[in-house]
Amino acid sequence: MSSSLPSTTEVTHAPTTNIDRAAALTLTTLVSCEVMLMLDGTVINVALPVIRNDLGFSTAGLSWVVNAFLLAFGGMLLLGGRAGDILGRRRIFLAGIALFTVGSLLGGTAQTEEWLVAMRALQGVGAALAGPSTLALLVVSFQGAAQTKALGIYSSMTASAMTLGLILGGVIVTLASWRWVLFINVPIGLLVLLFARRFVIEPPKTIGRFDLLGATTSLVGMVGVVFGLVRTADHGWGDRLALVGLSVGVLSLVAFVLVERTATQPIMPLGLFAERSRAGAYLGLLLVPMVTLSMQFLLVLFVQEVSGFSPLEAGLTFLPMAVGLLVTAQNAARPLGRYGAKATAATGVVVILIATAWLTQISATTGYLTGLFAPLLLAGAGLGLVVVPLNVTIMSTVDPKDSGAASGLLQAIMMAGATLGVALQSTVYTSAIEGVPRVAGTAPTAAAIAEGMSSGFLVSTGIAALALLTVLFALRSPAANPTDGDLPTER
Repeated sequence: MSSSLPSTTEVTHAPTTNIDRAAALTLTTLVSCEVMLMLDGTVINVALPVIRNDLGFSTAGLSWVVNAFLLAFGGMLLLGGRAGDILGRRRIFLAGIALFTVGSLLGGTAQTEEWLVAMRALQGVGAALAGPSTLALLVVSFQGAAQTKALGIYSSMTASAMTLGLILGGVIVTLASWRWVLFINVPIGLLVLLFARRFVIEPPKTIGRFDLLGATTSLVGMVGVVFGLVRTADHGWGDRLALVGLSVGVLSLVAFVLVERTATQPIMPLGLFAERSRAGAYLGLLLVPMVTLSMQFLLVLFVQEVSGFSPLEAGLTFLPMAVGLLVTAQNAARPLGRYGAKATAATGVVVILIATAWLTQISATTGYLTGLFAPLLLAGAGLGLVVVPLNVTIMSTVDPKDSGAASGLLQAIMMAGATLGVALQSTVYTSAIEGVPRVAGTAPTAAAIAEGMSSGFLVSTGIAALALLTVLFALRSPAANPTDGDLPTER
């Protein structure tokens, strides 16, 4: 498959092809797996205040309930993608789902902070094995117009799951217990294992070996950076251990790039960045989740701690975001075909930028309908317009033999963005709160919490602006005026 962007457009707008029953079951199994993994990244967010009270987490330590999963997921995804290529994508897919299911079961029984964080990390490892193989299996199971249709369904459903997880989390915490946000994965995981054995085929393997040095340096790099950011939330930027973590993380990521340049079979082939639009799409998928996932992290705390919402009400708060995302993601193919990936994605980022700028005005008196509803709707709508063109730009321009590495990198970058975003915003938020004077030993006031939120959203606005510049300068533009429904030639 060509690595040039025109192939993206040719694939995207081939004549419509129906997906038969067997293929539909394959698609359902793969999408169900990915939806479960994406749900788990956010479904626990609504339960965070309850978990903190139950197990005694600190404000900064609480972010590790989210980050332990995201960090293990993001850090191991590159190795998981290459493992699928070499050992068999279906085999690694099944192993990953099994690990994830076990981690969910054991995490639901947690009685201590350390046990819950450890099981969240185990879930992340399982997700890192299953996730890349999910997308790689989808790409090799469908061709032409059927592949485009499958990628569209996959992109919209998985992106929506990250927001719908907040709503589901609210329902579960209200009707049952926070533990069921983990237990619910067990029956789903077992069903995915059952159906995958029957309906998902094993494609040919790639002969090769693992790039263990690359996997190690990437994992140490991510752990170091995120640990350093989270540590500063509790101990400040002058903390030696935080500075050591950040230094080790940055140096390890530099070493990772150097290792990948000389590795015989790198887990992150640098050739994936050789094409400008694909490299820009990868960078966009790093920056956008930094904004949207940290937005959810902050607002979950705001509506419960300032507005006094119950977990169910907090989950339902994000319904506008889910609706906006579903509508635009399901219909993104039309503007993508008419105006191209650059214009479609740029429009989405602008909408997200407006939402974050709006939220910088948040205060202790901000009401849901007057101050949160519209920004959430805009953020979801913008996300739907971003994720589909960037996913299609990446996956439809990669050589099939590198599909596992490409999909692993895609998901690793998104999870890295989400992890860094939550860690960064946790640091900014906590630092801002600590800067507001209060009586020693008392809880932060609503005004202090709102000020911390406002500082966080100011940072998010800057990241969204950087994402917009990335899309505008990296993705290619249409060379001619297209007719409706035709894909524009990119240059």
